[in-house]
Amino acid sequence: MAQAETTTKSATQPPGEQDALALLEADHRAVEKLFEAFEKAGDDPEEKATLAQRACEELTVHTIIEEELLYPAAQAALPEDGKLDVEEAYVEHFLVKTLITKFETLKAGDKGFNATFKVMSEMVRHHVEEEEGELFPELRRTKCDLAALGKKIVARKEALQSKLDAAGSRSVGDKT
Repeated sequence: MAQAETTTKSATQPPGEQDALALLEADHRAVEKLFEAFEKAGDDPEEKATLAQRACEELTVHTIIEEELLYPAAQAALPEDGKLDVEEAYVEHFLVKTLITKFETLKAGDKGFNATFKVMSEMVRHHVEEEEGELFPELRRTKCDLAALGKKIVARKEALQSKLDAAGSRSVGDKT
């Protein structure tokens, strides 16, 4: 049902405009693909290091966007009883960011590398399920301008990606 709502809302957007929630859902799908690839990587530490690094980069950009743009918009648009979902999302982000930080020193092949990635992926999947099942539908029922928010998300994501590219990728799980 959420998928149909996204398609319907996105289809009614003027050309060139993107629905904020559809953009975030696309990020969710991209990270889920990285999680699945990691699970299928077997015992290849180089491949796992690359996938972990990419997942951490994607999650870092995504959490910044949600915390700077989506969650404040949701706090402003939702009634009091809907704001608990936003507060939970901030806590879940904190926990995922804590695990991402572990990858700054944890190397692929190290004891705990696979377990840390598994726990992070499980937490993110749970977070996505709650966002897409509860928060996003609640936000769609408000007067929040999702097209305007989508423009801000696109601009912020481009800026963050440029900054990440300029700084060079972190060596998450790098074997060297």
